[in-house]
Amino acid sequence: MSRESTHAAPRPTGRPTIAVVGGKPKLVRKAHELGMGVVYIQHPDQYDRAHWPYVDRALLVDYTDTERLLPLVRALHQVHPFDGVVSLYELGVQPAALIDRMLGLGGYSVETVDLLLDKWRMRQRLNALGISPVAAAVGATERDLRDFAAAHGLPFFVKPICEAGSIGVFAVRDEADLVAIPGRFRELEARFDPADLVGPLDRFLMEEFLDGPEISVETLSFDGRHVLVGVTDKVLGGPGFVEVGHSSPSRHPAALLREVERLVVTFLDAVGLRHGPGHTEVKLTGRGPRIVESHTRIGGDRINELTEIAYGVDMDRYALGARLGMVEPLARPPLPQAGAAIRFLTPPPGKVVEVTGADAVRADPALVELEISVEPGDEVPRLTWSEERVGHVLARGETVEEAVANCERLAAAVRIRTEAAS
Repeated sequence: MSRESTHAAPRPTGRPTIAVVGGKPKLVRKAHELGMGVVYIQHPDQYDRAHWPYVDRALLVDYTDTERLLPLVRALHQVHPFDGVVSLYELGVQPAALIDRMLGLGGYSVETVDLLLDKWRMRQRLNALGISPVAAAVGATERDLRDFAAAHGLPFFVKPICEAGSIGVFAVRDEADLVAIPGRFRELEARFDPADLVGPLDRFLMEEFLDGPEISVETLSFDGRHVLVGVTDKVLGGPGFVEVGHSSPSRHPAALLREVERLVVTFLDAVGLRHGPGHTEVKLTGRGPRIVESHTRIGGDRINELTEIAYGVDMDRYALGARLGMVEPLARPPLPQAGAAIRFLTPPPGKVVEVTGADAVRADPALVELEISVEPGDEVPRLTWSEERVGHVLARGETVEEAVANCERLAAAVRIRTEAAS
């Protein structure tokens, strides 16, 4: 198959059409189920006949190459017009915003998308407005790290300026870290294909250390009106800050969560988000909640599934159909109706020798989803970012406490035995 090609099916008339950039096949299925026509913009090697029942037009191209993408989309739109564009995938939100601006579709703001992809620009905007102030600077060398430590003390955080998935998030705690961090970033840049990164890893963002637990806040915006859909508690693990679990609804006090809601709404206004989903990560520090980062998409790690179980809201459907009138906007935040939790499988690094317990877990009525991505003979790497987790258990309960207990019980029952290299 060529790098650029199209697949077409007859398009029924009298319905809006949405262009979906990247992401998983479930999105085109959900758009189709809403009664929408679907234009799917996807890499050629990630499109197959399983998509065909749900897709009216497919443009198969490397959509991260926007110089090539935009003329192709314009030509397709002239022949088979669509009414909106959406991406719920980190590498797709900027191409979607550029398509939106080019065609005047009125959904995405390129400025907002770029602001949230660039964590340094986002931090500068917030600090200038006095919203969730956090000391920060950009660096590339050991000297930069030492200067920041002299100004703000140890520990502090270092992370890439434009990435997600816990890539390259480190705490600088001592002299050894000050020396090691530039080399760690060079190693990261060598490990990844540039096509899989939002931006280069030749610089890093330094931020003051934020104590306390971390949560994520899921929102939907309807023409500038922001509705908090749910709050998810996080569990962090590994040598860095990889997310190894989530649960919803949050177990933090209601008064604190109201303060978080006010902060997030103020933040979304400040960055100009008007339509669609927001996934905002917040630290609950001793000085009050502080914004960590945010995205113009739905959270990963099955957070949409957790939110749907806990609050009865499928954020995918709202992201796809609300602006085009296929889903009625939410009038108010939904109330929790159940509990949901996910725990990721993170066995010790080494060669997988045995995987047991999966059948019993699949038979448990509390289970929603079990995924195991390794089998005997596979190598489990040292956990440094989200893609190095090797599966997950997602479970439900009548309350979040019950869901967490069920999830941790089931995750413990999946045994992935590894042997370290000799």
